[in-house]
Amino acid sequence: MPRLKRLRFVIAAGVVFALAAAVVYQVRRPRFDMVATLAQFAAREGVWDNQWDKIDEKLAELRAGLSTERDPSRRFALKREIATHALYQGDADAAIQTLEEMLREYASSLPPRLAETVKADLAFAHLRRGETENCAEHHTSASCLFPIQGEGVHQLKRGSTEAVRLYGELLSDPKTDPENALSYRWLLNLGYQTLGQYPDHVPPQWLIPPEAFQSEYDIGRFPEEAAKRGIVEFGAAGGLILEDFDNDGHLDVMISHMGLTDQLEYFHNNGDGTFTRMTEQAGLKGLVGGLNMVQTDYNNDGCIDVFIPRGAWRHDSGKLPPSLLRNNCDGTFTDVTAQAGLLSYYPTQTATWADINNDGYVDLFVGYEIDKRVDWPPGTKNSQLYLNNGNGTFTEVGAASGIQLEGMVKGASWGDYDNDGWPDLYVSILGGRNRLFRNLGTSRGGMPKFADVTAQAGVAEQLVSFTTWFWDYNNDGWPDIFVSGYSATLSNLVREYIGQQAQATGEKPRLYRNNKDGTFTDVSQSVGLDKLLLTMGANFGDLDNDGFLDFYVGTGQPNLSVLIPNRMFRNAEGKAFQDVTTSGGFGHLQKGHAVAFGDIDNTGNQDVVEVMGGVYPSDKFWTALYKNPGHGNHWVKLHLVGVKANRLGVGARIRMVLKAPDGTRREVFSTVSSGGSFGASSLRPHLGLGQSTNIELLELKWPGSGTVQTFQGLAADQTYEIREDQPAAKPITAGAKVSARATK
Repeated sequence: MPRLKRLRFVIAAGVVFALAAAVVYQVRRPRFDMVATLAQFAAREGVWDNQWDKIDEKLAELRAGLSTERDPSRRFALKREIATHALYQGDADAAIQTLEEMLREYASSLPPRLAETVKADLAFAHLRRGETENCAEHHTSASCLFPIQGEGVHQLKRGSTEAVRLYGELLSDPKTDPENALSYRWLLNLGYQTLGQYPDHVPPQWLIPPEAFQSEYDIGRFPEEAAKRGIVEFGAAGGLILEDFDNDGHLDVMISHMGLTDQLEYFHNNGDGTFTRMTEQAGLKGLVGGLNMVQTDYNNDGCIDVFIPRGAWRHDSGKLPPSLLRNNCDGTFTDVTAQAGLLSYYPTQTATWADINNDGYVDLFVGYEIDKRVDWPPGTKNSQLYLNNGNGTFTEVGAASGIQLEGMVKGASWGDYDNDGWPDLYVSILGGRNRLFRNLGTSRGGMPKFADVTAQAGVAEQLVSFTTWFWDYNNDGWPDIFVSGYSATLSNLVREYIGQQAQATGEKPRLYRNNKDGTFTDVSQSVGLDKLLLTMGANFGDLDNDGFLDFYVGTGQPNLSVLIPNRMFRNAEGKAFQDVTTSGGFGHLQKGHAVAFGDIDNTGNQDVVEVMGGVYPSDKFWTALYKNPGHGNHWVKLHLVGVKANRLGVGARIRMVLKAPDGTRREVFSTVSSGGSFGASSLRPHLGLGQSTNIELLELKWPGSGTVQTFQGLAADQTYEIREDQPAAKPITAGAKVSARATK
């Protein structure tokens, strides 16, 4: 063989060998196993690593300590801890026994304030016994719906009977702390409700009158139908996505819970508004944890993917990986977190998607709970910003983009507040000032740059906030900002119900109206939202299809005794918000978390789904579904197919011109998103039209590409598929299979 030919052969053979070796290496290299990794984290968790978990083990250690402790004051503290943790575990009988022993043992030596504390603990333990026996273990659709009445009245009355007796004694005692008395008064009234004796049997001096709970508008009763519809899910605080995952035209449900061993659950819509649990069939077995979830289509294949942030509220024991679940378009999901470049280990529940550099692919912001109470290593990040590379992977560019944050990030939302075509970012900080970052724009697909405009925009409040979102609440074409408050005691919440609003302190929500000049005005008080809501999960939708966005807040705190109703607010033509909690039957007393609005049975009316449950084992509860009775207004739904823009049109701006029967015209505006920052509604828009039977004009501005489409004369009460590359909107039958893939 000639020398040159031999050299070429050797080189070619070497290349082939190198390629073969690379292939073998790729095959042999272990892939990241999310299920195994999460199982390892759960197995390694120590008894006291996290206050929410391993209550049995905590109780065992506390009882062991008590058995050897001789100091009276320390024994007192240990016994109270044992009673508290018994309630956390759900053993009200053990808590009651311990507290009764304490009252007998220390009766002559306890100072008045400590005696009150133990007696109040005992009263609540009895109330909790009744709550567990009736609401959780013998659940009905009326269980724990405030005000409690009808089927919600307890059948087993021993718990509440003893509770109201003890609360009556506490309220009658002149030595009782006046601030605590407000909480006892509230729980006394709740106790009488559970006995079916409210308001007639409540002593007049302690009665909170029924008028205090009346709605400001009758929205009509939304019956709770989760179990009836097949969503039978009992768990701790968690996330929720209401979305059509298999493109069959029906909204499915995905639910997560925060516990390290809490299985992610998937409920497939059977096509008639009932659901079948299909978690294992979807390939989700072993994927656990996650206080929140958000959906997107990160790879533009027309099938909706899921991102699950983990570790929230766990501080430095919450260094858990998130999950990016790729929808395989065949009814299954695959965890692709590591190969996508999204693997990290910071505690979080906050993530939000948008195409921030207008290249046709959605990007991801994740905010972390970096609490000052933890000694985090220098350089620990409070957030990360991931640019989509368009090939299934992401690149982190947070520092280079100009987004810099401090504090515990609890909520984040993208929105184009200045209508310049570039998504801006609002971030809610628990215990610090909130931040608004303006997207300065870039070349299409380039490195995005952001400027902190919080001060000039005037949107830094509150100092303790949680859920947040952009929306156009008054239909003027300019996105406004809502951010909830998360600081209030039960006594101050009670003050608002008994007419002492001026004395009720705590963090209230902010509704920032867009002034169309880069600034905002806080209009919370003028629109009727100057209230203590203690919001955790929340979202918005259009309950009555009138074209104005309403919202629902899940309320509560980890403290078991904070039993306050979740609350619904109706938007009255963009001028005010009306509390419709009791008229609609939305006032659940259990801890409210992720919320989503969506039409589960294609009747044209948006229903409401909420993940209920707190953080302790005994505070788990059943997911709720409130079925919309309908209000006689019209609607339209859209299935968007982006071609140059991202596939689902996330961030697309919609403007409708409507003509009412009396000839008056108005505009309705909407942006394609999943809604609030805790709970995810469908990315397929559902728009209320009021009494209008058709749409004179529908204008759609696609994100990124800048494509603008207009459609005239679309009929009401219809679903349309709109493709970015097609001039006509295509009517599709409710429940029909919709387009999955679009060529980029």
